Amino acid sequence: MFRIKKPRAKKITEIGIPMDEEFDANVLASWDEYLSDYFFEPGQSIVYEYDFGDSWEHDIILEGILLKEKITRYPRCIDGDRACPPEDCGGVYGYQNLLEILADPSHEEYESMVTWLSGWYGNYNPEDFDCKNIRFDNPKERWKRAFKGRYI
Repeated sequence: MFRIKKPRAKKITEIGIPMDEEFDANVLASWDEYLSDYFFEPGQSIVYEYDFGDSWEHDIILEGILLKEKITRYPRCIDGDRACPPEDCGGVYGYQNLLEILADPSHEEYESMVTWLSGWYGNYNPEDFDCKNIRFDNPKERWKRAFKGRYI
């Protein structure tokens, strides 16, 4: 879910996947909204929360707007750092614990963590990052895959 406050606006707009009519009554459906309608001034910031169980919150700052390049597919990642944290690793504190375990092969949980990670990520290296490998999903298609049969 994105939490956005337009410049000079009083209220915060939430854009995401409304799943509960009562709880998410004010959440705008992400497949009907364009972030560019809300997030357009350099210096503006928004919050993106991923995985409500682990509560990963990302502060995103619009640093600038570039001219569109011909034959370039958008959106695209232009920079980053480190591999994404594994799913269901326990949020910020669980991830920090995981990094400490991976940095110490003599740790009692090292082998079990490496085995767990290899089942999902192969040879997981938290330092790996290559923006050429970043792919953006179509939010409507992703929603259909995630909730097929529940809401469709």
